[in-house]
Amino acid sequence: MSESLHLVCPHCQAVNRLPAARLSKTPNCGQCHHALFNGHPLILNSASFDKHLLRNDIPLLVDFWADWCGPCKMMAPAFAQAAQLLEPRVRLGKVDTEAEQQLSARYNIRSIPSLILFKGGRELARQAGAMGAQDILRWVGSQL
Repeated sequence: MSESLHLVCPHCQAVNRLPAARLSKTPNCGQCHHALFNGHPLILNSASFDKHLLRNDIPLLVDFWADWCGPCKMMAPAFAQAAQLLEPRVRLGKVDTEAEQQLSARYNIRSIPSLILFKGGRELARQAGAMGAQDILRWVGSQL
C-alpha cells in the first residue's frame, strides 16, 4: 500500500489525493485537469493561503514581500528559480504584505522580504532578508 498525499490545486483550489510515488510524474488536478505543479510560486491571498497551508501534505515556503521593496524585487527571480528546483517536494508561494495585511500581522512580519517555511500547518523556520536561489535551496534543505 503506497502512501497518499493531499495536494491543493493552484488553479481551482481543489484538494487532490495522489499516491506519493506519482508526485514526480507531473500530476494533474482531478477536477480542472491543470498541472498541480508549474515551477512558479503561487500568488497567495487570505483565502488561498489557509487552504495551501492546512491541506497540502508537502511543505509550503512563503515569501512575504511588497512591490515597493527593492530587496524583494531583487530576490523575486531567485525565488522563482527555487520554485523550479524545489517543486514538487515543496510548494512555494508569495504573499504581498500590502494587499494581505492581515496575513502579515498574523505572522508578525517585521521586515521584508521574509521567508517562512511551514510543514503540517506549522511554522518550521523563518529567514529575513534577500537570498539567492542557491541560498534558498540550502536553507530549505537544512530545515527539512
